[in-house]
Amino acid sequence: MSEVVPRGGHVGKSRRKELSEAALAMIAERFKVLAEPARLKILHTLGDSERGVSEIIRAVGGLQANVSKHLGVLLQAGLVSRRRQGPRVFYRIADTTIFDLCEVVCASLRNRLAEQIDEIHSPGGVRRPSSRSRSRRRATRVA
Repeated sequence: MSEVVPRGGHVGKSRRKELSEAALAMIAERFKVLAEPARLKILHTLGDSERGVSEIIRAVGGLQANVSKHLGVLLQAGLVSRRRQGPRVFYRIADTTIFDLCEVVCASLRNRLAEQIDEIHSPGGVRRPSSRSRSRRRATRVA
């Protein structure tokens, strides 16, 4: 089970550090690699196992050229590694800290969603009318 971040809290034990322009560029590049849902799907598919390209293609439901392009980006970024065995190519996760990052992001999103749900259901919160009540209002306006 993953850690849930307290509302208004932060994940991580270290304080913010000053970062050089080069470090900021490297961090931005890493996030850019992860900004593509297809790549996240590939990483999730690989998990803690090694898989061949055809198996990855089937699992993510993409076209061979597209999946190969994404695998190349992930390889270049150092997130996956590749091994050839005859004509087959196998990939596996090279940097397992990527899953820690995903857990932090997922915990943050869960907390944000919980806050939004709390706001909707709180006494002073704005509630969106149900589709039935919207239909009744339309019928009342027409009549």
